[in-house]
Order: sequence, then structure tokens, then C-alpha cells
Amino acid sequence: MEPTNQTTVSEFLLLGLTEDPALQPLIFSLFLSMYLVTILGNLLIILAVSSDSRLHTPMYSFLCSLSLNDICLSTSTVPKMLVNLQTQDQSITYPGCLCQMFFVLVFAYLENFLLAVMAYDRYVAVCHPLRYTVIMLPHFCVLLVLVSVSISTVDALLHTLMVLRLSFCTDLGIPHFFCELAQVLKLACSDTSVDNVLIYVATCLFGGVPLSGIIFSYVHIVSSVLRMPSSEGKHKAFSTCGSHLCVVSLFYGTGAGLYMSSAFTDSSRNSAVASVMYTVVPQMLNPFIYSLRNRDLKEALRSLIGRITSLL
Repeated sequence: MEPTNQTTVSEFLLLGLTEDPALQPLIFSLFLSMYLVTILGNLLIILAVSSDSRLHTPMYSFLCSLSLNDICLSTSTVPKMLVNLQTQDQSITYPGCLCQMFFVLVFAYLENFLLAVMAYDRYVAVCHPLRYTVIMLPHFCVLLVLVSVSISTVDALLHTLMVLRLSFCTDLGIPHFFCELAQVLKLACSDTSVDNVLIYVATCLFGGVPLSGIIFSYVHIVSSVLRMPSSEGKHKAFSTCGSHLCVVSLFYGTGAGLYMSSAFTDSSRNSAVASVMYTVVPQMLNPFIYSLRNRDLKEALRSLIGRITSLL
């Protein structure tokens, strides 16, 4: 195939999850429902925390950041997919593809960092309760979030700029529902070895380090809880960490599933389906996990919904 210089590439084709026309209305309805649930659920979390002064603590501030990030991550992929399904047009412009890739990387990495920050918050609360208010000062919490955003943005920008230097062949079909970095690299005619090494290093560094921090935090949390004399204290400590631990398990579990799918199958379609479990499902389920397992948040949501209902 004759390589085409990147400056002449006007668009890519997002081939989606299936080429079967009969399944596309079902996929459209399913993803539209999931997206609306994601937006509504995470917005309710943000509004409930903002409207209840009892929840103005570092833990719930980080939860608001996570909910906002979940909205952004879903919005960076699902709406374009829905538009393509509705219009029966699979195209996405070259700049649009790069922008989508950039934002997916930003919010995916940021989710990783926010979960690590939340684990550190729970570590301080359980293992150093008397020093919690001294350590988790408001400006320190803001700094943690800003550093996470900065690292995620710089890393995503670096990946995107590396793609800009590539030349692409005449086959520009991406067997995915969004512009995933790995799939875009497969379409390049020029050498992508540097890009692949960069992906590996970034994944190990910006994925492995936060995960190691989460594991470190929970090893110390479990150790501290087991030393508590009262069963009531153990139950309270575990209940404050249970929701976060479920979200962490869901996020990294689906991420591991995506990796295994890519490693053990050559089917790009199967990898695309596995990506749904990583980029869509956790963001939809996170609000339910927190609201069902956290009594204070459940009461705040009930109060918020009651006020909204009374206004209608």
C-alpha cells in the first residue's frame, strides 16, 4: 500500500462494535441509556455533596472530582458513537480523532490518579485519625487533584504529539467505537516503535505507581483495622473504605480484562467490546456503588431528590 502523509489524512472511520445493521439500533439504545444513567448518577453525586455541608470533607471532595471525571470520560467517547450510529456515518475527522484520543487518555489516567488519592485519604483517616485534619488540609487536597490533572494532561499531550508525526496508509478504518491510541498506531505506515515504548513506559509508570500506592494504602488499612479492639470500630473503618475498594476493583478489574482480551485474541472487535467494560461501565456503576454503600451520601441524595421533587 502506498503511504499517505499525515497532512493529507482528512478523516478516519470508526467501524464500531459490529457491522450488523440489525444490531445497531439495539446498540444505540443500550449506549444512550448507559450514557444518560452515567450523567444523571454522577451529577446527583456532585449536587448531593455540594448541597450538604456535612459532606464538605476531603473524602467527598475527591468523590466529586471522580464523578466529574467519569462524566468527562464517558462524554469523550459515547456521544460521537451515538451520532455515528444515528446518522449511519462512521467518519471522524483527523483533528477530531486526535482530540478524542487526547481527552480519553487524560480522563483515563486521571481516574487512575484520583483512585490513588482517595486511597491515600482513607489510609490517613484509618491509620492516622488524630492527624487527619492536619494532614488533609483543603489546599493540600486541591494540590493533589491539580498535580493529578497536570500529569495526566502532559502524558496525554505527549502521546498525541507523537501520533502527529506519523504517516498513515490508505486503510483508515478503526475497528473500535472511539479513537483508541493503540488502534490508531496500527494504521500508521511509519515506524511506531517509539510510540509503543512510550505507551509501555507510561502505563508502567502512571498506572503502576498509583496502583502500588493503592495496594500499599490498603495493606496498612487492613493491618490497622485488624488491631482495633472493638468490632464496631472495625465495621466503621471497613464501611468507610468499602465503596472505594469496590470502585477500585471494578476499574482495575475491567482494565485487566481489556489487557487480557488484547493479549490473548487477535480480534480488534473483541478488544473494542472489552473497552466498553473499561471506558463506559465503571463510570455508570460508580454512583450506585457509593450511594448504596454510604449511609451519609444516601441520606444526602434522598434529601436532594426530595427537594427537587417538591419544586416540580
